[in-house]
Amino acid sequence: MKFLRKMADAGFSHWLIRIPLMVVFFQQGMDKMPVNLEGAESWNLPYLVWWIVAYGEVGAALGILVGGILNIDIMKSWMKTIGDVLTRFSGITICCVMTGVIWIGQPESVWDVILYDNLHVMLYFGGLFFALRGNRT
Repeated sequence: MKFLRKMADAGFSHWLIRIPLMVVFFQQGMDKMPVNLEGAESWNLPYLVWWIVAYGEVGAALGILVGGILNIDIMKSWMKTIGDVLTRFSGITICCVMTGVIWIGQPESVWDVILYDNLHVMLYFGGLFFALRGNRT
């Protein structure tokens, strides 16, 4: 029974969500580099929005990583607080970017998004998880 209690309290398990989310967002952001007007025009977006999305994706990926690193036990409490805030801000950024991505796809209904846009929905809810829970995972 003690084994099950220890297994249920796997303190590292947040990395199982954190790493894939970070990798996908970092890859998507780096695919937009260097940020240029042609990339923005290909998605019918203003350059400023394209710039914010590209750097927001890279920044959110790095924020999810650094926020998790600042949460390890050897860090001081103020560093853990910064890590929590960084994780939450990165989660909010991910939600904002994914809302825009889903919106640009012009789905006919919410059900079309839920049933046929699985990747974006999972990324959105991964960001929402970290926005709501921070490093208290």
